[in-house]
Amino acid sequence: MSQSPLQCQNLKAQVDDILELLHQESALRACDITPVQTSLGKAISPKFEIVFAGAFSAGKSMLINALLGRELLYSAEGHATGTECKIEYAAPDKERVVLTFLSEAEVREQAISICQQLGFANVSNINKAEVVELLQQGCRTIIEKEGGETKSELAKQAKALILLLEGYVANRQRINTLDNATYSMEEFNFTTLKEAAAYARRGSNSAVLKRIEYYCYHPLLQDGNVIIDTPGIDAPVARDAALAYAKIQHPDTSAVVCVLKSAAAGEMTKEETQLIETIANNPGIRDRVFYVFNRIDETWYNAQLRQRLESLLNVQFCKSARVYKTSGLLGFYGSLIRQTAKSDRYGLDTIFAESVKGLNGKEEAPQFVYAFNNYCVNSGKLSPTQFRISVNGYETPNQNYTRILDEWGSELIEQLIRDSGIEEFRGAITRYLNEEKRPQLFKNLADDLETVCIQLKNHYQTAQRELYSQPREIEAMKSHELQRLNRELQEIGNGLRSHLTQEVNNTINNECNAFEADFRQLQAKMIQRLDELLESFSVADAYRRATISHPRNATAPLLAILVEAFYYLANQLEDVLVQNTLGLISNYFKRLGARINTSDYYRQLYRLLGNDSGIETELRLIEKEITLALINAASVECDRFVRESPKFYEEGTFSINHFRKTLQQTSLGYDSESMVDAEPEIRQLLKLDFEPKVSSTIRKTFRQTINQTLKNQLLPLADKQADAILQQYASARSYLEKTLEQEATEKIAQNQRLLDVVEQKIMAYNQATSSINSCLQAMALNQHLLPSIHIVNNSSSVNTVDSVASINQGFNRVLL
Repeated sequence: MSQSPLQCQNLKAQVDDILELLHQESALRACDITPVQTSLGKAISPKFEIVFAGAFSAGKSMLINALLGRELLYSAEGHATGTECKIEYAAPDKERVVLTFLSEAEVREQAISICQQLGFANVSNINKAEVVELLQQGCRTIIEKEGGETKSELAKQAKALILLLEGYVANRQRINTLDNATYSMEEFNFTTLKEAAAYARRGSNSAVLKRIEYYCYHPLLQDGNVIIDTPGIDAPVARDAALAYAKIQHPDTSAVVCVLKSAAAGEMTKEETQLIETIANNPGIRDRVFYVFNRIDETWYNAQLRQRLESLLNVQFCKSARVYKTSGLLGFYGSLIRQTAKSDRYGLDTIFAESVKGLNGKEEAPQFVYAFNNYCVNSGKLSPTQFRISVNGYETPNQNYTRILDEWGSELIEQLIRDSGIEEFRGAITRYLNEEKRPQLFKNLADDLETVCIQLKNHYQTAQRELYSQPREIEAMKSHELQRLNRELQEIGNGLRSHLTQEVNNTINNECNAFEADFRQLQAKMIQRLDELLESFSVADAYRRATISHPRNATAPLLAILVEAFYYLANQLEDVLVQNTLGLISNYFKRLGARINTSDYYRQLYRLLGNDSGIETELRLIEKEITLALINAASVECDRFVRESPKFYEEGTFSINHFRKTLQQTSLGYDSESMVDAEPEIRQLLKLDFEPKVSSTIRKTFRQTINQTLKNQLLPLADKQADAILQQYASARSYLEKTLEQEATEKIAQNQRLLDVVEQKIMAYNQATSSINSCLQAMALNQHLLPSIHIVNNSSSVNTVDSVASINQGFNRVLL
């Protein structure tokens, strides 16, 4: 199936209609529509991006080449390139390639990274020929020392640096300093895709390409299928690895071919585990993941590797439906040498011509030749009765290769291709893209959309039932409302009780910010006033008052001065505490009254009674009672300030020592002068006694008194008033009957309007789901159709004319 059916052409608009209906319902706005939007985007997208992801040397590029049967992508072991390759469909006569180069800064960054791994000094200037030559010579030395460019990881890195520097020197005129330059293949004077691909595939050129976009003809790429090859997830340049992960997480990515090296390594690396977790976190991919264990041929020669792989498959991938074992190297080149013959030495002079050229003119054996020879004698895949093949030590690998193919020809090649697993993988992914892809995308959309549709359906049907259950005539509506009256009064009383309880609890638990601010102001005023009184206290005035109280005496003791001071300070502080308490309670009840007046139960009470059933009056009365109680409590609290603290005379304290020192000073004479001279010391004595007492009052005892008073007064009021509201049934019925006629008329009309709106929404919903279901049926997804909603044809419902007539009859009965 290459295209969506005609019935699906307006799918986006139809899904958007359903999502808009969902958005219109405030109760359903919390519903997560992200899965629907994601699956819709996949279903209608003209492109289906398939990302090949895995570590370097896992064989991603080789696997893509094998899949398409064309040598498009550069493929070599080691960290040769961080190029992202995109392959899209083009008509046979429209094939082309677009090349985007790395910038000079990016080339330098890669060179530095590889140099660090090789132990070279940092690259100073890659534009200097002598620097480049020195680095390349160092790399060649490493390769020779390691025994060849594929013999070790170090040799692979050295080869990668050689290719990078060669590519930079050869393409210097096309590489910008900071930004990436893009060229069409015509700008290189290439006339065919084969020429352009050959240029891009050359290792040195591939090393300096950031992105390659192929547009080629292949049936697998039809219907918008796009194959994307990414850099290795374990790239030495962090930015390349980040590019791979970014593409896996991108919303445009629809499927992933996860190419794993476990067959060669014996276990999964941490990067591969992270890759699988990243794939699972992209909602746009879902289960569209193909797990390919490439380089499976390495398990043919190592029993331990084979056992580890089987264990991994049985434990971690036992539930995965798309698991494949391949040898991209054998499968791809096996397919290519089908077209070769003895005349070109089975591809050595054509397909492998570049890799056959060795150093010092000595012919090298391509990697495929080594793998082919090994397959023939050591893999155990070939029947010894069918294939009697030998590899002779006196012959070179290339000579063995050509001799074996001379002897066994196409029969051996076909067996090699079958054993490589490439045909099975190609057949599976072809079948998926041609037969399963679009039905699965539409199935995912239907499943995600079904959740939304079920919520809408339940919401609309509930609204229908509630509206149809409402009376349709005025008398019935009035009767219905009156039947609810007693319950509504009870709900109002409970609402008042609950509200007052909450207000009191908030105050007691310090959760009322406004009350806390007022109380902190009271505390501040008391502390401020005490400081002012101590600062302004006059010993001369106190001495005068003491001697006036005792006309027979011409002198007064220190204790008399302290007595006068204690009375004076206590009375002054009482005035402040009373004044601020009045403000505290007044503000509290203003806020309480305002919150009650704006509450739903209060408005409902006015609708039922035309008054508040005495709530405001009761609040004013209770405010007076609480105010009087707290004024009395404030007077009692401050009256106790007159008594000295027991610690004032306690032996060994600072206060008693200070008292004795002051007494010695005041005893120097018998006139007022000795007393006045000791005024600072007397003020300090007063401060030592009054500060702890005032602090205890404003921080402990008086707040507790306020809390207890509010609780003891307001909570009984709540119960009392709730009962009083419930007793107003007769008054409420009488009042409600006067206003219910008009309310009933408006309610009936409003219910009909609401019902019309719901039914219009249901019709819009049914129209959208019907169109989507037609699309799903065309995709043969009859088991995933969206639910429709039946519009109830209730016999008790009336049309607009009947409704108006009923209302008029109701008015006539009232008038009569």
